[in-house]
Amino acid sequence: MIMRRGQPLLLPANPLFVWGTLFIALMFNMLPIGRTPWMPDFLAMVLVFWAVHQPLRVGVGAAFVFGLAMDVHQSSLLGQHALAYTALSFFAITIHRRLLWFTVPSQALQVFPLFAAAHAISLAIRLISGGMFPGWDFVLAPFLEALLWPVTSVVLLAPQRRAPDPDANRPL
Repeated sequence: MIMRRGQPLLLPANPLFVWGTLFIALMFNMLPIGRTPWMPDFLAMVLVFWAVHQPLRVGVGAAFVFGLAMDVHQSSLLGQHALAYTALSFFAITIHRRLLWFTVPSQALQVFPLFAAAHAISLAIRLISGGMFPGWDFVLAPFLEALLWPVTSVVLLAPQRRAPDPDANRPL
């Protein structure tokens, strides 16, 4: 793959790190801090990140399983989060080659519609099944997730970055 000028060459992603970050994001979503509608969905952000950067490891199937786990945890309609995360992962994999050509702030603008669509899918399923409208605060969640995209990108790519000053004792 042809890389942008100035983009550093990354080490391969450790599968334990990839799945560990997904489980940590799942645990963050399951924290009993009171789930407000405007709170960002950390699992969705990490799922999109790994679907973009590691589409062969984290795909639609993993998103479906994590979505079912969120459905069971939140006692919501079974499949609500699973459908939203599956669609989110599918569209992230669809645009992953194009997305990697952008800078990280530009990527945040590109993934915002994905996050908005996932929240819209979840809201539509909730309303169709007879749930209550959570209020207009839920509109803030995709904005916060897009704003947190650069932070997510820096944190999750940190273990893959090469050392800036290679020496004889370090092979890479």
